[in-house]
Amino acid sequence: MSRTCVILQPSYVPWRGVFDQIRRADVFVHYDDVQYDKNGWRNRNRIKGANGSFWITIPVTLPDGNCDTALLDARIDAKQKWREKHWAAIRGSYRRAPFFDALAEWLRPHYERETETLAEFTIPLQEACATALGLSDTEFVRSSTLGVAGERTERLVEICRHLRADHYLSGPSARDYLDRDAFDRAGITVEFVEYDYGPYTQLHGAFDPRVSIVDTLAMLGPRAIDALTP
Repeated sequence: MSRTCVILQPSYVPWRGVFDQIRRADVFVHYDDVQYDKNGWRNRNRIKGANGSFWITIPVTLPDGNCDTALLDARIDAKQKWREKHWAAIRGSYRRAPFFDALAEWLRPHYERETETLAEFTIPLQEACATALGLSDTEFVRSSTLGVAGERTERLVEICRHLRADHYLSGPSARDYLDRDAFDRAGITVEFVEYDYGPYTQLHGAFDPRVSIVDTLAMLGPRAIDALTP
């Protein structure tokens, strides 16, 4: 039987495309020991408020300001009161959403939990979102626990082999840089997800397809899983 692996850097309440990949995966690898990419999706995302979509960003500090810091070593700036601000922004944006109360019951405790590193906040939160979507069959692991070395595509291949996966699922942008031959030599097939999801009813004006999964869960509740299918 084929075993599908997805390898993605952990992000802050990512959009539904990430959870579509989780839905399709037998094992999902939080790629947490690669270089932290500043101004990416690791510490920020977008939610939809009365004036349109806007960013919520977790303040991050890097040890000694080192740009080569691994994602798992990126620290949350404890001096800033971002947790209260983010929860207030989420509540203000979605308090009138049909399923906000059910969402708040499990989401709010994450904003009351003190964590020192970015990954220790975002990874459990991302897995909690997957649980809320009903994605209970996918196995989650962190790349930092596997002891698998290598560079770029070579390491992705070795992670798949380590996890006994013979099928690798990736986002469409990887077509431009992924070494398909390396996977072929290892006997691992490659598939690229096509992000072609339909709209659903949102608050606050015209539909925005690129907002956080928080929006999808608040609006659709137990039917949010249906929004992950193109």
